[in-house]
Amino acid sequence: DEAVTVMTMAESNAAESLRTLRAVREADKSKQVLAVQELQAALGLEAPPGRIECFDISTLQGTNTVGSMVVFAEGTPRKSDYRRFKIRGRGAQGEPDDFASMREMLRRRFRRAVEPPANEGAPGQAPRKGDQMWQRLPDLVVIDGGKGQLGVAVEVLREFDLFDQVPVIGLAKRFEDVYFPERRDPLVLPRDSQALFLLQRIRDEAHRFGITFNRELRSKAGVMSELDKVPGIGPRRRKDLPKRFAALEPIKQGSHGRLYHTYLA
Repeated sequence: DEAVTVMTMAESNAAESLRTLRAVREADKSKQVLAVQELQAALGLEAPPGRIECFDISTLQGTNTVGSMVVFAEGTPRKSDYRRFKIRGRGAQGEPDDFASMREMLRRRFRRAVEPPANEGAPGQAPRKGDQMWQRLPDLVVIDGGKGQLGVAVEVLREFDLFDQVPVIGLAKRFEDVYFPERRDPLVLPRDSQALFLLQRIRDEAHRFGITFNRELRSKAGVMSELDKVPGIGPRRRKDLPKRFAALEPIKQGSHGRLYHTYLA
């Protein structure tokens, strides 16, 4: 029967596709395990770094400076543990200050690792979502930057008595040199090293994540600036509108479009 033949062929093709996908996945997993083991050897770590956290600062002309934290577990991204930081102190707006911004972000991250959650033990209060994530210490911290940024990370880890528990390195952009605390000369990994590829992938992901957040904030600021020009929209409505519309264009086309275009006319 032709229908049976077609069904059999379809099942056979599906089974073969599944085997291929499994083989690719296993090959990728093996490569990731190898990269983590190679990184352990290269950095002289006591154990393979199962959890790696990478930190990066993003700004554009001194506006909306943000920090990003990405997490790789067993060599793969764990996006549920990614975190973004709005920089509030020095370097948040105006003259960029990468060191101050990095210090603020790292202090906010590692303070949560050593201090109990604000609502811990409160009657009827369940732990907030994500609190447990902050309590986990990474097996390796990667700082996007050279000696200066690494020095800030060391300072923060010492502040919270974590320096002896959390290995930390800096990955400098220009030559991809790896810097260690209290060591003058950097480590230069072979350009075909799986350990270097893993570090670059983690660093690039942190940079992408931070840049995306920076763009979102600048876009939101642009929307707010445009709404300031629209008569009849008060502060409360102005604050609420960006939550309902992803960009200015839908606002122009929506119920407030007439006011907007009347004003611009």
